[in-house]
Amino acid sequence: QVQLVESGGGLVQAGGSLRLSCAASGRAFSVQTMGWFRQAPGNKREFVAAISRSGDTTFYAESVAGRFTISREYAKNTVFLQMNSLKPRDTAVYYCAASDLDATRMAMGEADYWGRGTQVTVSS
Repeated sequence: QVQLVESGGGLVQAGGSLRLSCAASGRAFSVQTMGWFRQAPGNKREFVAAISRSGDTTFYAESVAGRFTISREYAKNTVFLQMNSLKPRDTAVYYCAASDLDATRMAMGEADYWGRGTQVTVSS
């Protein structure tokens, strides 16, 4: 089992930045693909970003590419999502995800473990 706990959400004005963190426990962090998804009210949960086990490969949804950056710190078993140039349409609950599969599968929407989510609200 893998436990994931997100933090760092909040309210920010359009154009601002936030950094989400996700602390993982329960299994060796290094064997997990890690990523982020989001779900806005009335919408399905959608893929945002993924990072491979080694940390050398990343994937992004087209809607966030160039604005968001995913990274991982092995010493702290933590994955981050740096979000810049935020837009009102980025408003959603952001979920951390982990998977035994590779990052290409997570980019297609597959994950094995989920956090409870953290709210991000971007005001116009």
